[in-house]
Amino acid sequence: MSLDSPVSRRLLSEEVFHRLRDSIVRGELVPGEKVKDGELAERLGLSRTPVREALARLADIGLVEAKPGVYTRITTLNRRDVEKTLAVLRSLDQLAIETAVPVMTEQELQHMREANHDFERAVAANDTTAALAADDRFHAVPIAAADNPVLSRIVEQLHPQIHRILYRKFSTLLGGRNTIEHHDQLIDVCAGGDARAAAELSGHHWSELGGHINELFDTNQFAEAATD
Repeated sequence: MSLDSPVSRRLLSEEVFHRLRDSIVRGELVPGEKVKDGELAERLGLSRTPVREALARLADIGLVEAKPGVYTRITTLNRRDVEKTLAVLRSLDQLAIETAVPVMTEQELQHMREANHDFERAVAANDTTAALAADDRFHAVPIAAADNPVLSRIVEQLHPQIHRILYRKFSTLLGGRNTIEHHDQLIDVCAGGDARAAAELSGHHWSELGGHINELFDTNQFAEAATD
């Protein structure tokens, strides 16, 4: 497409959505922080329209909350809500793995190995962003192999909510080493073709993750921004 072709508003809104979403995940926009579409538009060098559209989408997936005429703010981190989100993701991941294992190819298993190698390198470099990206690629393999569009869509919607928790987890607990070992074990079980055992192993890992996250809440590492 020619450079002279205008960028559609839909694509612009998509770019704004991804940039704001990533800022929330990384903690640049902190839980409880009030945001204004005009100020965000100025920072991004854009009009308010794509920013408003992006904020509406972020509200739909639970990263932003709004009280019309009062405030728009980054959703706070609530232990109960996080536990519920983790429970759903655990079930979806187990469903994906149990469905995928009987049909997974050696090439797909190799993609998981490569993603875990990238994850290990990122952990060694203390690169949280790269670690999360590699972890996403790892889990995306069985999700794609399961070939369930509904499952994929829900996981994609929930991932950003938990990513900002995982970003903090890797940053503060350096929780990557046990994840590397879990990934290796999961690949071995998947390669052996035992779908149920693979799903149970995945569920155990999600339970461990929930324990790490509870530690963060217990030590008040999700303190919210002032909202007045």
